[in-house]
Amino acid sequence: MTETRDFWSRRKAAVQAEAKAEVVAAQEQAFAEQRGELEEKTDAEILAEFNLPDPDQLQVGDDVSGFMAKAVPDRLRRRALRQLWRLNPVLANVDGLVDYGEDYTDAACVIENIQTAYQVGKGMLAHIEALAAQTEEEDTDQIPEVEETTQEPELPEVTEMQSSEPVVISEIDDPEEAELTPAPRRMKFEYEG
Repeated sequence: MTETRDFWSRRKAAVQAEAKAEVVAAQEQAFAEQRGELEEKTDAEILAEFNLPDPDQLQVGDDVSGFMAKAVPDRLRRRALRQLWRLNPVLANVDGLVDYGEDYTDAACVIENIQTAYQVGKGMLAHIEALAAQTEEEDTDQIPEVEETTQEPELPEVTEMQSSEPVVISEIDDPEEAELTPAPRRMKFEYEG
């Protein structure tokens, strides 16, 4: 029963999507035809048809929303926006808060036939390995080898519990004695019975 309901729900959604796509396609076709007609006309004829002022003659406070209609050609829209940016000091002032306002390309710093240690797919691996080997050689030449004489004291391993009393670990009162005592080892207990 739910499979049938799912099928019809999907079918209904597909039909609605097709209807929306047809409406959008019809609107796009109408806009394309209108743009085709407008491309043949001059800018003065287009401005007269849409009752728009000359974009180059716009003044401060003029309404430019008429140029934002989809039917208006892009060339007129761009001219109106250029004039708007020239007139309005708020839009014309770049205050340095633009995230991508700087030129982050290295075109000014590029030197012809530059050679680097970078290898595609490997990065600078060989160069870094060579530097690491060089510093390792320098380190071995400068520092004499020192033998380690520190040995850990051997502690007896506890395998069986001698009595049934619980084991209590006492705290060390002397701080110097605490530094000399080795780190506790893991003990293994086996219980009888």
